Amino acid sequence: MPDPTRSVLRRAIPPIRRLLPSVLLGVLAGLSSVALLAASAWLIARAAEQPPVLFLQLGVVGVRAFALGRAVFRYLERLAGHDAAFRQLAEIRVGVFERMLPHAPDGLVSARRGDLLARFVGDVDELQNVSLRIVQPVASAVVVLVAALAGLAWLAPPTALAVGLVLVVGVGAATFAQSILAARADERLAPLRGDLQAAIVEHVHALDVLVAFDEAEAGRARIRRLGARLERATRARASAVGLAAAAMGAVGAFAAAASLGAAQPLLEGGRIDGPTFAVLCLVPLAIAEVAAAIPVAVGSLRVVRASARRVAEAVPARVPDEIPVVSTPTSPTGRADLSQESSPGAGRSTAQTAGSPERRVPSVRLRAASARWPAIGGDETAPDGAEQSGHALAPLDLDLAPGERVLVSGPSGSGKTTLAHVLVRFLEYGGSYRLDGVEARDLDPREVRRMVGLVEQRPWLFDEDLRQNLVFARDTATDAELLDVLERVGLSEWAAERGGLDARVGERGDLVSGGQAQRIALARAMLADFPVLVLDEPTASVDPELADALLRDLLAAADGERSVVLISHTGAPDGLVDREVTVGSRPS
Repeated sequence: MPDPTRSVLRRAIPPIRRLLPSVLLGVLAGLSSVALLAASAWLIARAAEQPPVLFLQLGVVGVRAFALGRAVFRYLERLAGHDAAFRQLAEIRVGVFERMLPHAPDGLVSARRGDLLARFVGDVDELQNVSLRIVQPVASAVVVLVAALAGLAWLAPPTALAVGLVLVVGVGAATFAQSILAARADERLAPLRGDLQAAIVEHVHALDVLVAFDEAEAGRARIRRLGARLERATRARASAVGLAAAAMGAVGAFAAAASLGAAQPLLEGGRIDGPTFAVLCLVPLAIAEVAAAIPVAVGSLRVVRASARRVAEAVPARVPDEIPVVSTPTSPTGRADLSQESSPGAGRSTAQTAGSPERRVPSVRLRAASARWPAIGGDETAPDGAEQSGHALAPLDLDLAPGERVLVSGPSGSGKTTLAHVLVRFLEYGGSYRLDGVEARDLDPREVRRMVGLVEQRPWLFDEDLRQNLVFARDTATDAELLDVLERVGLSEWAAERGGLDARVGERGDLVSGGQAQRIALARAMLADFPVLVLDEPTASVDPELADALLRDLLAAADGERSVVLISHTGAPDGLVDREVTVGSRPS
């Protein structure tokens, strides 16, 4: 089995057609830098001999050309290199997202959101350095070093040998010293960034609870400790990089001294002239500057390897058995793919318009249906508390006729939310679950989700206006249709007071109340027009005195053109449901 970290690193390397231009431009920039110093040294030394000015014209033109070429080629190299690297980042990020999709949402419930975000953004961004600081600079540097040493060998072979030996020893020593000083810090930078971001996100999201229990200071202290550890690691790496750069400066001086020592006998023997001697003495400084990219690349490799490992481990390689597998037309899974989706938005807005001939309300039949949540580290991750037996939902029988309203009740931890997730195929199930007589596991989960919709206990609202939160369900809906559905859920006056469809709802609905969030979520579900609607604890975030009124409004809005499963541990007012089923018992 291939190493996933190596696979991520390979994916970060641009294809040759994109990488080659930046490498060639880097070679031209490096050669221009070496040639600029050589031309400058020759011009100064030759001018000291006071020849006719005509003999200096070639040197003058060379200095100007190489100076301009170095700047232009370096700019073009950065442009081409970053374009290639950023294109690869986009592909890697899409790949990570595609790996998440089969697990979402219930396969990711145990993931720390801040850490997952750090992997998805920060660690993927760090992978740009695979090409920008490792592959492309080293490839360019090797070509330039070979060409420069070949030029020295052509002028004076002993100097090429001396400079080459100093470079090998110096680069090796600088790289080794940097590894000793910063190896641990390099490998810990990415994990520490992830831990810090996760701690900040968790602290912000739980701030009201932390303040209520006087634990906010402890949370801030933890963030400060993580920040201090990250600062120490960053300082250690920066210090090592600085020392390596200083060492390479010293290597340049030693290389120049070695070249001078090797060239002096040649000068005294008359085998080379003064300008050539000046070139041999100064060019090693430019060669060492080019070679300085190698220690930087080795240090960067440790950092990007740690980030690549985190990207590879961001999502488990295997989808847990508790999560249904979504089939595709080109990857048979043994399930019928009835969706035939033709657009990315089809999965959320393809339900048929109410009253159309194609739309029907299916019957729902569960027999001994059970489910469990994916286990992470040996513990099940059910948000409503799994039973000690290992099942988040004990075997359950349930019948739902077309247009029927059923209340599912039970104590906390009995598996009510698990049942909701089974009905929309977020979780795999045991036993039997049939829609119009067809076993749900024989259908693609997306097809089930077109028939069965879920309004969760804490609906997800985007940090956008009201319009965008509604058209997410059906992107072809007009403003008139949006206002009509708001009227049906009792939000028309509230929306008008706040500016209509342009009213902001805040991050995750922070600017609306719990009841208003439930109504917006119901409006969204009605736009999608699910034939079967599951309401999971819709009054959990509503004051008790308002709960019954909200339930009446919600069920009145969810008219008789659809079946409704109402999940609640507090029950429902008389006359709102046709019957009640208690989780763990036979249907009444």
